[in-house]
Amino acid sequence: MKKQLLVLAVATMAAQTMTAQTLTESKLTDNWYIGINGGMNAKTTHTSLFKNLNPSAGLRIGRNITPVFGVAAEGEAYFNNRGSEARPLGTFVKGINVSLLGTTNFSNLFGGYTGQPRVFEVVGVYGIGWGHAFSTASNTPQRQNVMTSKLGLDLTFNIGEARAWQIYVEPNITYGMNVDGDKTHFNSNNSALGVLVGVNYKLGNSNGTHNFALAELRDQGEIDALNDRINELRGDVESRDVEIAAAARTIGDLETRLRNQKPVIVNETKTTNVLQPSVIFRQGKSTIDAAQYASISMIATYMKNHKDAKILIKGYASPEGSMELNQRLSEARATAVKNALVKRYGIPASRLTTQGMGATDKMFDEVDFNRVVVFIDTTK
Repeated sequence: MKKQLLVLAVATMAAQTMTAQTLTESKLTDNWYIGINGGMNAKTTHTSLFKNLNPSAGLRIGRNITPVFGVAAEGEAYFNNRGSEARPLGTFVKGINVSLLGTTNFSNLFGGYTGQPRVFEVVGVYGIGWGHAFSTASNTPQRQNVMTSKLGLDLTFNIGEARAWQIYVEPNITYGMNVDGDKTHFNSNNSALGVLVGVNYKLGNSNGTHNFALAELRDQGEIDALNDRINELRGDVESRDVEIAAAARTIGDLETRLRNQKPVIVNETKTTNVLQPSVIFRQGKSTIDAAQYASISMIATYMKNHKDAKILIKGYASPEGSMELNQRLSEARATAVKNALVKRYGIPASRLTTQGMGATDKMFDEVDFNRVVVFIDTTK
């Protein structure tokens, strides 16, 4: 028992070593293979081994789930049954065996996966299946349909530049598990020794190869540099948060002052009367900031108190950018303010007109203040 536990512990540590390697992500359609094989087998006991060899041929389809473990489905056809007690029919195929197999790559389990298969590897195969003999025997129907179990060892050679082809030699033993009636057990008297020679072709994978690929990991120095950069950016975000909070307080103060301020008419020229306050925009934008609705609300109140007043809405842009862009931007700003007065405050559109004035640096000394919309009472 202690020896079995020791072997299990060694195998577990080796498996952990393998899984510690990082592989590129595999899809369900990756790491499949298909192959054919042929060989000879003979009853294990109570027969002359070399005088009772029976030829076979088969097909194997499988998938390597990891570089260590995999699954496969195999079908074998037997073309003679020398040494068997069953009387064969006059058919070309004397028996079949279909198996579901597990595979363990011992080379990768104990030696690790190096990024591509080794030239020579040792792979264990094991599993259960169903066997059928085409026989005229009438005394034991179980002999015609039996549960089977296969144990084998593939001595595998990976060939080609891409290691896409495998040639393997497989000594194996196949047991008839319930030949003795309902009792299911391993009995060498109900088994056959065999040797298969096969060829597998590994289909192409999404990683561009025919095998597993190791992920390219970054070195620790690069990771440390990235972490330092992340910490710097976090510091910048925190300082920006402080600036944003201060700006929000300033906007709140200005909004309060605007609500308490009454519109004042000032002379822009001898014939033009400009209402204050105005609406200021961000650079390159024609959307209205939330804080600017206080100014628009004051204009709406003014127009409701002066039923005959008609307002010309003039939009401006600061000098940055092309003349064509600034013209379109000034028109869009004026239109945005008009739409706000109509849709949000219920001012009739017939009392409002818009005009895009393009770029200017003459309205205010501060460049940012020239990204503005002003209101002119054309009835004064």
